[in-house]
Parts: sequence; structure tokens; C-alpha cells
Amino acid sequence: MKKFTAFLSAFILLSVLSGCGSSMDSAADTVQSVLTYGSGDYTRINPAMDEHGEINILLFNGLTAHNGKNEVVPCLAKSWEFDEASCTYTFQLEENVTWHDGEAFTADDVKFTIEEIMNPENGSENAPNFEDVEEVTAVDAHTVSFRLAAPNTAFLDYMTMAVLPEHLLADEDMQESEFFRAPVGTGPYRLEKWEEGQEIILAKNEDYFKGEPHIDQIIFKIVPDDHARAVQMETGELDLALLTPKDAQSFDAKKGVVRYVMKTSDYRGIMFNFQNEYWKENRDLIPAVCYGIDRDAIVRAVLEGQGEAAYGPLQRNIYNNENVNHYDYNPGKAKEILEKSGWVMGENGFYERNGQTAGFVLNTGAGDQVRADIAQAAAQQLREIGIDCSVEIPVRTDWAGQMAYLIGWGSPFDADDHTYKVFGTGKGANYSGYSNASVDRYLRKARQSDDTKVRSQAYDKFQEALADDPAFAFICYVDANYVADAAIEGITPDTVMGHHGVGIFWNAAEWTINR
Repeated sequence: MKKFTAFLSAFILLSVLSGCGSSMDSAADTVQSVLTYGSGDYTRINPAMDEHGEINILLFNGLTAHNGKNEVVPCLAKSWEFDEASCTYTFQLEENVTWHDGEAFTADDVKFTIEEIMNPENGSENAPNFEDVEEVTAVDAHTVSFRLAAPNTAFLDYMTMAVLPEHLLADEDMQESEFFRAPVGTGPYRLEKWEEGQEIILAKNEDYFKGEPHIDQIIFKIVPDDHARAVQMETGELDLALLTPKDAQSFDAKKGVVRYVMKTSDYRGIMFNFQNEYWKENRDLIPAVCYGIDRDAIVRAVLEGQGEAAYGPLQRNIYNNENVNHYDYNPGKAKEILEKSGWVMGENGFYERNGQTAGFVLNTGAGDQVRADIAQAAAQQLREIGIDCSVEIPVRTDWAGQMAYLIGWGSPFDADDHTYKVFGTGKGANYSGYSNASVDRYLRKARQSDDTKVRSQAYDKFQEALADDPAFAFICYVDANYVADAAIEGITPDTVMGHHGVGIFWNAAEWTINR
């Protein structure tokens, strides 16, 4: 009996082990390739209303896209034509494209998306990109046309705008809809899971119309703190992250990782809030602020030399005018401007006039150490010449109530992008309340011409007008330091990145991980 029991026990144990072995073999056959990216936090994913979301390009598509040279190429639209007489663009759309929920993508989705962005009640900061559109027509399921009131040379660039599904967003609030916490797109990846404050998991879209992506999952791990991101790259918890220049340099000698120092069009500067009473009375202080900042010193100390001193918004664009006033560091001239304007040095070491101190509070966003360091360095330099500048990092930005902000903008695409809507009077991304009739006129002239010579002259005049009446005290351009697991193949290091270093995922569907 004991022999039989022993035999039975052995048989059961062997069966269990065999079962485990089969399960493990099966699991091994289905091991997924996963890329974990160190990301800032998201409260929503809403490309129609917001900018700069690195995740947008993975979930959504536009009618057009940008390639690695930042040129416009087809995407959801396979071709297009422009009728000059009627100022109308007509796009022929890809067929057999589906949303992540299986519904068919059609021209109605395109019409819906652009009209929602144009609707002033929705408050989209992207609305100025489409303000020339007079009519959007879904000609048929796979043809859509846009009739413009005036030419817009950047229009094809703006058609990279993510298209949203009408069947899920019709009659929804475009700012508050729960859709933007569970977005559905046509892109190479679909949302699989969103654990608030922890991670956003994307799974490859096996039915992607451009071909199934190679990497199975991309995880946006929420790591808002810059230094913590570097630590997690060191421990192997992350495969890819945008790091500060100082943190990134520590990986140069580490095996198995690659550091990419990538050019950007991304600049930093002090944005003055012209809606604030202080600047209404003391706008003549701004040129002194501009002369009081040692930009080269900030590039060396904060950016480890990875960037360059900034003097305007188009410095890394073909239409840059290098002959405008750079406001090169000149503390003597800054003091001269102050004293000629009636400011007198007070006993506390700061200039005073009419009972007011020359100075302001400079706000900057939480979680961006480089931006905070730039702000602190600039504030210290201004205090040294008699301008009382202090830095605050509020939990939330009060755009209307603050005095100044360490702003960042910049686009590697058409020069209209991040100029017209940032400096144009009353435009969607003009958070400073800046208004200058000459700036408006030259930006409009440049937008409406496809003649390179005409545009060049208009942008030259725009930059001169902006330098004569500064909206920002430009400080520096910031290069992007991406550190990546060396097993990742497909990253294009020569692609010029945009604001916040956004753009690295432009071809992520083609990336591979070879471990």
C-alpha cells in the first residue's frame, strides 16, 4: 500500500511539474518587448486643447505628419491639392483606417475636430492655427476640404493636429469630458491602463494602418522629479528619459546606455504679464531687465554649455534675423536706462521711483529643475544691478495674477508656429497680454505669403519690432539630453526637438529593442 501511495504521490508531483513547465514555456513564448519612459504627470490627454504632450503622437494621427527632418509628409491623408483661386485645400484620406475601438475613421471626424478647436467656447490654445478656415466640408467618407479666407503657408504643418473621434465626443465638453482620461485614437499605440500618478500603459495597435509597431508596450512611468528620473535610469527602472544636462553627463561612462544631446528650438525667457498693474506703470523697466541678464553665464552654469544664449524666438529657424538687438549682458547700460527713466538707488540696494521698488516676482513651474535654476540665476543677476527680483514656484500658475513667468516656447517647424499665436494680440497662447500693432501686421504678412523673400522680409521686421518692444527677456535655448538603454534602436539623434524636448517618439512604431 505504501509503495502504491508513494507511486501515486510521485505521479501527481510529476504531473504538477509538467503542468508548470508547460505554463512557463507558454509564457516564454509570449514575452513582450516593453519600453519604460520616465514621464511627467498628465491630468488629461487632450491634443485639441493642449500642446506639448509627448504621448499624443503615439495615440493619435493628423492628416499630415513630420518626418525626422521636420518636413511635412502624408499621414491620415494620403494626398492633397490646393486650389489657389478658391484658397481651398482638399485632402484624400486613407481608407480602412479604424479607431482603437474598431469604428471606421472618416472625413466627418476631421471636420468635427477642427471645428471644435475653432469654437471659441472651447478655449483651445490651438485655435489661432485655424482662424483662417471659413468652411470645412466632408465631401465624402474619404475626402475633406478646407476653404480659407486667406492663405496660410503653415496650414499643412497645422494639419498634423491629432484627429479625434466624433462618435465618442459629439456633444461632450471639450475641456472636461472623461474621454480625455480614456482616449481613443488611430495611432500606433492604444491606451491599455492609466494608474493616476503612477503610470500610463500603451499597447501596440496591431491593426495600425501603417503597419504593426515592433515594441509591444510603451509605459509612461510618472516621475515628475528630474533627479528621481536620473536615479531610476541608473537602477534600470527606466529605459528612456529626458534628463538635466548635469544628470545626463553622469551616464557617459556607464555601459549599456547612450546619451543623445539633441538640438531643440526650445527657448526660455522671462514673460512679463502686461495685464498686471505694475507693468502698466513700469514697462520702461523691461529693457534694463534684458541688459541685466548674463545669458552666457547661465548657459555655462545651468546647461553645462548645452544650449546657447537667446535673443529671439526664431533663432533656430531659417527666418532668423541675427541683426536685431541681442540685449547682450551690459549691467552698466541697464543702470543707465534705469537712471534716465527716473529710478534712484535706494538705501536697500534697489532702485526706487514714485514710491515703488524696481523689481518683480518671477514664477516658474514645479518639477522642472533646469527652469528653476535658470530663474534663480537670472534673479540673482538682476538683484546685483539693483532690480529686486525673487523667484516663486507655485503649485498652480495664476496666469492673470502673476507678475512674470519663466516661459518656454519654440517650434522646429514653420516660423508661423509659436510666433503668431504667442505674440499676436489676443491669440490663444499669448498669456502675457502683449499687444503690438507692428508685430501683428508683420506676422500676418508672413503667414499669408508663400514667397520666401516676402516672408523673410516680414519676419525680419517682426523680430525688429519685438526687440524694440520686448514681450519677453529671452535667456537661452535648451538642448535636450535623452538617456536611453543601448538596446533601443531607431532613435534619430539629428532630429531637432520642439518645446520641452518633444518629438523623440515621431517614429516610435519603427523602434526595436534588441536585448
